[in-house]
Amino acid sequence: MTLLYELRKHGALFLMALPALVLLVLFNYLPMFGVILAFKNYNFYDGILGSPWVGFDNFKYLFKGDAWLITRNTLLYNFVFIIVGLVLSVAMAIVLDEIRSRFLSKTYQTILIMPYFLSWTIVALIFYAFLSADKGIINQMISSLGFHPINFYTETTYWPYILVFVFFWKSVGYNSIIYLASVTGISPDYYEAATIDGANKWQQIRYITLPCLKPIIIIMTILSIGKIFYADFGLFYQVTYNSGALYPVTQVIDTYVYNGLTTMGNYGMTAAAGLYQSFVGFVLVIFTNWVVKKIDRDSALF
Repeated sequence: MTLLYELRKHGALFLMALPALVLLVLFNYLPMFGVILAFKNYNFYDGILGSPWVGFDNFKYLFKGDAWLITRNTLLYNFVFIIVGLVLSVAMAIVLDEIRSRFLSKTYQTILIMPYFLSWTIVALIFYAFLSADKGIINQMISSLGFHPINFYTETTYWPYILVFVFFWKSVGYNSIIYLASVTGISPDYYEAATIDGANKWQQIRYITLPCLKPIIIIMTILSIGKIFYADFGLFYQVTYNSGALYPVTQVIDTYVYNGLTTMGNYGMTAAAGLYQSFVGFVLVIFTNWVVKKIDRDSALF
């Protein structure tokens, strides 16, 4: 009776939510059936249900092989992306908010956001123009100084720094807009009162802006930690041109799963890697939210 009452009372709202619920079921819940591939030796002839069960053999194969390498790369890169990206995004949002000229503010926002809308294929070509061994701008400069060119696509030394730079160049401007929206929503009365009390700009940022940004920072951090086992496929596959020589520093879980499917055709092992990725991400979200709730219940996501 309660459900029927709610349907009659809020029928329009349920109807508006129906398309989203249908998409959620189709693309998020129905595909979960494929999780059983992680526990099977899949072949096309027998299909998903008919393929023989192998228990945890796929996970054993994964952890005996490259699990440590891909887990280390994925975690370390994402740790840098989350921590440094948070600092840069918040700092950029505060700087943009301090620009009083509306024209300049919108111009800078457009310039900073523009890289986000470039596909990774375009980004890969842009940086290839700089890093190419024979015609790259950087190598031409090195050669003009009398030094030997660097074959960047076979040298692992430089790529942790290159990938971090490319990621921030592409994403920080877009991410800063989320924090900029929160900064502009802070009441000017706080700043006026602080100015009357003699607070300088740094003190206003420390005691007003950052505390007001705390809730959105916590929420965004929790969501980011939930995806810490997911890497940006385009960044690690397209920008590096999937160079095998760079795998020790560029191979992450997402590219490992893709390469496993395209080169080895091992569906069971790649499904195991994907399940491992999802499960650990879920556990990290629950754990992080629990820690936040212990510190400040009002700041927790749920």
